[in-house]
Amino acid sequence: MAEFAARVGHVGLLLAALLLVATFGRAVSRFLRQPTVVAEITFGLAVGPVLKYFGVEKILLPKETLGWLHDIGHVGLVLFLLGVAHEIRRTKVPPGGRLIAWTIAGSLVVPALAGCVFAAVVVTDPTLRGTAPTAAVVVLLAAALSVTAVPVLARILEERQLFDTPAGRLAMTASMIIDVVAWTLLVLAIGLASGGGGGVPRLLAVVAIGLLLVFCLGRLLRAAAVTRFRERFGALTVVLVGAAGLAGSWVFQKQGVTDIFGALLVGLAIPADGWHAVVQRASRIGRPLVPVFFVVTGVGVFAGPIGSTPWLAIVLAALLGTAGKMSGGYLGARLGGAPASDAARVGVLVNTRGLTELVLLQAGYSAGILTAPLFLALVVMALMTTAMTGPCYNLLERRSARRWRVAALVLEGGG
Repeated sequence: MAEFAARVGHVGLLLAALLLVATFGRAVSRFLRQPTVVAEITFGLAVGPVLKYFGVEKILLPKETLGWLHDIGHVGLVLFLLGVAHEIRRTKVPPGGRLIAWTIAGSLVVPALAGCVFAAVVVTDPTLRGTAPTAAVVVLLAAALSVTAVPVLARILEERQLFDTPAGRLAMTASMIIDVVAWTLLVLAIGLASGGGGGVPRLLAVVAIGLLLVFCLGRLLRAAAVTRFRERFGALTVVLVGAAGLAGSWVFQKQGVTDIFGALLVGLAIPADGWHAVVQRASRIGRPLVPVFFVVTGVGVFAGPIGSTPWLAIVLAALLGTAGKMSGGYLGARLGGAPASDAARVGVLVNTRGLTELVLLQAGYSAGILTAPLFLALVVMALMTTAMTGPCYNLLERRSARRWRVAALVLEGGG
């Protein structure tokens, strides 16, 4: 009993210290005018290597304690993903089907092709390749270079008051649909890695059953009796929503599908009307615990030797990721009829990867598809592309304002 109490105290102190580190990271991000997730991820992944460098990793983070932190971080991630999925569900698609379709196509297909190019390099490099089937590597890298972080993008749009602008609405709508495709590709990649081609039909059957259950859950939550229960027992409803997300995560994990997908499906099942406050309360509970997830990830990734820093892979991932997303978003929006200025803004906004990318990469790493050096290269790419969004958007705005000033001067001179 005393040993158990000591371990609980140890975990509590570590948790408090990690939350303090995350708070410091958020302060650094705000000072640098970056999304807070950039510093949270960076600091979280760096905790393990720093402790290892000073030789105190096994003292402060023994195996048993690390297991507890893993569970805590997982709970936080699941609760946070409920909010992400619900945000996708609540996003209203603006009018203009042709514009939306072309923007989605450009923002998805071009970076996916860039991911295939990157995969062609990876499978020929023994330091990056690993033992996963080639098909699984190609599908995962196509998804990794295609994804856009809906929650981080939403935060950027909110902070800059861009939600009601044409470029903001278009980028958010495209990103919402792209992320659904990316999560589906992740499930497919894990199925290919675990069971080869023969495991795909079973995987599709599990996903189909999950979607059916999502439909049934959505209908149930719209019932009048459930609505009355939610209004009367708000706190209990939040607990039940969180428990449903954890249960969905556990069920999908047991079926050989990434547990992340289960949490996302539950979030998508919750109706948009009337449930937003409940889901957001559950998501806010999990959000502070997400950095713990990345601490455990960092310890796992950097536990063994990575070898020399994969600089070529880092540079190539960053170049292909940025070029694929920005050019794809721009080209798609232009083909859909958007003005060049709005198309450029869309290209910059959809290049935001953030937390969604890191969760996808962690799932691929846990499934054995990504090696540690490849994981590191893609993490750096995710952080770089997310950090670029603000400065690149500011640059576009300054150029636009400068063109307006020049046009005004010309008009005045001509008058």
